[in-house]
Amino acid sequence: MKLVVFGWGNISRGDDGVGPLLLARIEQAGWDDAVLIEDYQLQLEHALDLEGADLALFIDAGADTPAPFTFREIFACEGMTHTSHALAPESVLAVFVQVTGKAPPPAFLLGVRGENFELGAGLSPEGAARLELAWNFLHRLRQEPKPESWRGLAQEI
Repeated sequence: MKLVVFGWGNISRGDDGVGPLLLARIEQAGWDDAVLIEDYQLQLEHALDLEGADLALFIDAGADTPAPFTFREIFACEGMTHTSHALAPESVLAVFVQVTGKAPPPAFLLGVRGENFELGAGLSPEGAARLELAWNFLHRLRQEPKPESWRGLAQEI
């Protein structure tokens, strides 16, 4: 099974770096069968990274995300953002459909609640604690990287 994991954000902006920090942990843990995509923000071109994927995971931090984190299945949805330079994950899935004419892989969003997004800030104490909780949750996802299993976990959250 080909798993594509997107982690986006800016580690120079405090809790905004949670996505890239979790990607770094995934890489260090040796998830060799996962394709890891890191960027400051999602863009149109990221739709092409989904080609051939069986499962996709998007990881980001958000100020309005319920604490400590959310996990849910997401679906292609056009018109979620107004610019081609900063897309929502659902818009990336919609671009995939538009470009390939195929359904996107099952996709899920792990959103971690952030508190501080100031330039030059480090992780807030809350952000660091939530990063650890999200990392532990990722271990659960890793045990059964199948859409059915992940849907069950999403219902538990």
